[in-house]
Amino acid sequence: MDAFIYTAMSGADHAQRSLSVRANNLANAQTAGYRADVAVAETTDVPGYGYDSRHQALLSGTLVTHTPGQLSETGRTLDVAIRGEGYFVVDTDDGTAYTRAGSFTIDNEGTLLSNSRPVRGEGGPIVLPPHSAVHIGDDGTVSVLAEGESEMQVVDKLMLTKPDPADLVKNERGLLVTRSGMDYPADDTIVVAAGHVEGSNVSAVEEMMQTMQLTRSFEMQMRLFRTADEMAEQGNRLVRG
Repeated sequence: MDAFIYTAMSGADHAQRSLSVRANNLANAQTAGYRADVAVAETTDVPGYGYDSRHQALLSGTLVTHTPGQLSETGRTLDVAIRGEGYFVVDTDDGTAYTRAGSFTIDNEGTLLSNSRPVRGEGGPIVLPPHSAVHIGDDGTVSVLAEGESEMQVVDKLMLTKPDPADLVKNERGLLVTRSGMDYPADDTIVVAAGHVEGSNVSAVEEMMQTMQLTRSFEMQMRLFRTADEMAEQGNRLVRG
């Protein structure tokens, strides 16, 4: 009987946690550059004497899907999207992070930002001098028309890199970082599209379908709990009788 209960409990817990992952994906379906998560489960033994045949499904973490999102043309100078594989590099308080969010902004000091985090160029964080125009080339070269000048001047080049997808994981802040802790070098084969942004790679239809399946799975596990309770009650009646 207890093995039956462990099975139902484990299944219900896995379904509930997976629903949280899917709900977070749906909540970010319109977030530019967002990478969808997939829940990963593994079998684990139940500790303790006499539980050798008991096993549970443990949600060990999530994997990041790297399928590109759809590119949308905005015409905005500071909107940049990566065509195909690759990531922008940003600096955080915890070190290097990777992102596909290319809707850049500039702070009061001229620092190029992605979601309030400095965008790294091949020479470090990109800082633009006072200017009247900005241009970002297909290779990520950032040029400006400085005040009082008549020609565009190159400031830096976006740090574009292709980290190993298996090495990328989301940290507690939802930022993509490497499991290994290594910094990947620039990749000159990456091409960007200025005046475009990449949308989330979340498929709302797929997420809704998975959510419904997980909901049905959770309901089934709850029915198993009730069945186990009824079987235990019938056994108690037999003993009392």
